[in-house]
Amino acid sequence: MFTLEGKIALITGGARGQGAVEAKLFANVGATILIADVLKEPGQALAQSIKAAGGKAEYVELDVTSESAWTAAVAHAKKVHGGLHILVNNAGVSLRGKGMITTSLADWNRVLNINLTGAFLGIQACAPLMRDSGGGSIINIGSAAGMTGHFATAYSTAKWGLRGLSKSAAFELAEWNIRSNAVHPGIVQTPMVEQSPDFVAAMTRLTPLGRTGQSEDVASVALFLASDAARFITGADIPADGGLVDLGMYSAVVRDVKQSANKAI
Repeated sequence: MFTLEGKIALITGGARGQGAVEAKLFANVGATILIADVLKEPGQALAQSIKAAGGKAEYVELDVTSESAWTAAVAHAKKVHGGLHILVNNAGVSLRGKGMITTSLADWNRVLNINLTGAFLGIQACAPLMRDSGGGSIINIGSAAGMTGHFATAYSTAKWGLRGLSKSAAFELAEWNIRSNAVHPGIVQTPMVEQSPDFVAAMTRLTPLGRTGQSEDVASVALFLASDAARFITGADIPADGGLVDLGMYSAVVRDVKQSANKAI
């Protein structure tokens, strides 16, 4: 059983989706959660829900692209909670329908600013307080798109960059007893994904475990990395993708060959 008792965790994009699942899971094992998001009402509602279930949480307004907003959030964590131990860089946006030619400069800048620069600003702002709190864990939520070529140019580029940022942080912050690791989800069941059933079917076919992931599948890896159970792990890239990146193509080939052989019998 993992425990985060006594730990203070800041989760960006924490008001809904993947971030909200992480917030609830971390709170369930004892962490005090700072739900950091631009979405005030959902963030406040989630904080109330966590507290009603016996957990500890509050909403903190945060635009991850704003250096001053990060400064304010960290100052709040220090003043109200006395420290910070866990940072989850979860906030992100996607332009999955836009490739190299159709991505505008404005689109490019928006995706890179939120998905990559936001994580950089977060690490830069939080690391000194984490050091003063005795060290801690940074979890960067990447993507399988950051481990392969991907049709969404800006998104894939940002996620590749996040891998480099995560490793650089692991190297530089080790002397402060701060670990930095990245989790890379594959196809995860979300309302947005459910709107593209053909895409889901194709990706599921390429996933050796034969199903789409759930947000809990990703959050549980983040919990492990946040906990002392992962105290000797830093600089790692951990796929949470059902085998998609490392095994997917070969898995699909073998499946097709087996199906062809069965039809021939």
